[in-house]
Amino acid sequence: MVSRDRIARNYRNVCSVVGPDVAVAGVVKADAYGHGALEVSRVLEAEGARWLAVSSVDEGVHLRCGGIRQARILVMGGFLGYESEALVAYDLTPAIHSLAQMRDLDRLAHAAQKPIAFHLKIDSGMSRLGTRADAGEILAALAELSCARLEGLMTHFASAADYTTSQTDDQIAYFRGICGELKEAGVHAPRVHTSSTNAIGYGRTEGNMVRAGHALYGYVSPARGEAPRQLLNVQPALTWKAKLLAVKDIPEGALVGYGGTFRAPRPMRIGILGAGYADGIFHRLSNRGRVIAAGKLTHILGTISMDLTTIDLSHTTSLVPGDEVTLLGTEGDTRLDAQQIARVAGTISYNILCSISARVKRVYE
Repeated sequence: MVSRDRIARNYRNVCSVVGPDVAVAGVVKADAYGHGALEVSRVLEAEGARWLAVSSVDEGVHLRCGGIRQARILVMGGFLGYESEALVAYDLTPAIHSLAQMRDLDRLAHAAQKPIAFHLKIDSGMSRLGTRADAGEILAALAELSCARLEGLMTHFASAADYTTSQTDDQIAYFRGICGELKEAGVHAPRVHTSSTNAIGYGRTEGNMVRAGHALYGYVSPARGEAPRQLLNVQPALTWKAKLLAVKDIPEGALVGYGGTFRAPRPMRIGILGAGYADGIFHRLSNRGRVIAAGKLTHILGTISMDLTTIDLSHTTSLVPGDEVTLLGTEGDTRLDAQQIARVAGTISYNILCSISARVKRVYE
């Protein structure tokens, strides 16, 4: 179950934190972190979002074909040569990561006989996508352009929630330096943006645009070190449930699942859920993870299978086949969110959400 209202409220909260002069781009890449890119984009457009951000040209085309027409779509992963035609045809705005790619885009715009706006990404110290060219080299490349148009300057922070390192401050200083030199030379990008959810949440925003992803879905990463107060008030938008296929009693000593990795220490009641690692329940949660059944946290027993997961139901006699168990969400006062699951699985909350597979039906309310 995905709550449209939660996503809308989370978006409004981000807008209120950054203020009216800062545009909020809703990040809907990776199928909106597992929440459904089209539905989330419709919610954001209805809330007045002027920008959406995706990872690839294919993701942008998917939104346009699904009826997303009003919002600008920033393709943060840029484009490859074979994607040029789709980039133009579907009115997508690429992030450009090198001076050579900038020239490629200019040739594309010239061939299409229309100007194409782009956002130039500066590698300020993450050593991922983005150009390491200095301001002089960027200015020289910009001077060569005839049809491509610089609309934005952007970078991405590697450690925005980590206050035990100076990396973010170093990145800000580097990015400001490049932007300052370009501005002194008369280059004024209408959009300047550095900050995604963690930077927004801890007040590390630069420029007049931010890229909100994880916050839209109800999460901000916990800070490391002595951090300022977290500013965002967002709530998880996704609840994941699975149905019980069987409920049975097993005797003391019974082995459960592949490899017999769990042995019942006493007579137990167990339930078998119709969901497994093919649905996105991490295999590493075998004998470690928990779910909410009949309002209480209870353990996963044995090895998680591709399509099935066994849980302990010894605490209740109320559940029968066909009843639902909560894998992620809230029942009464009991909560199990993606960050809690991630800590047990040895990963991050983004990974938990993005791993919920396409065969898990999304229901919107």
